Amino acid sequence: MDDLYKDEILEHYRNPHNFGTLEEPTTVKEGANPLCGDRITLMLGIDDDGNVQDVAFTGRGCAISQASASMLTDEIKGKSLTEIAQMGKQTVMDNLAIEISPARMKCAMLSIETLRSAVGDRVPWQGKFDEA
Repeated sequence: MDDLYKDEILEHYRNPHNFGTLEEPTTVKEGANPLCGDRITLMLGIDDDGNVQDVAFTGRGCAISQASASMLTDEIKGKSLTEIAQMGKQTVMDNLAIEISPARMKCAMLSIETLRSAVGDRVPWQGKFDEA
């Protein structure tokens, strides 16, 4: 269990990046993991060219779900929706850089599932969620 909560994950959990709200978001999407109660609300500021100019999230839950959201928001800021639509499970796993048990996988994937839902009507999603 000690490996699960390595220092970087705990740092993102205790001091999440991009935590808060946007004054005038282009899109807002809520995501939840009903199995454990993790929740996030993702807000994106998307410019006319389809780039994420700003991003914020709020939420509550375990260290894995909240650190995953913090890391993912860092990664998508400044990227185009086309680039973001290429992201998938491996993006999250690379960010977390630890082995995630099957029981914790939904916690880890909450942020990217919410992101996919938030932009899915604007760009076809191509990222994979069943990759190792």
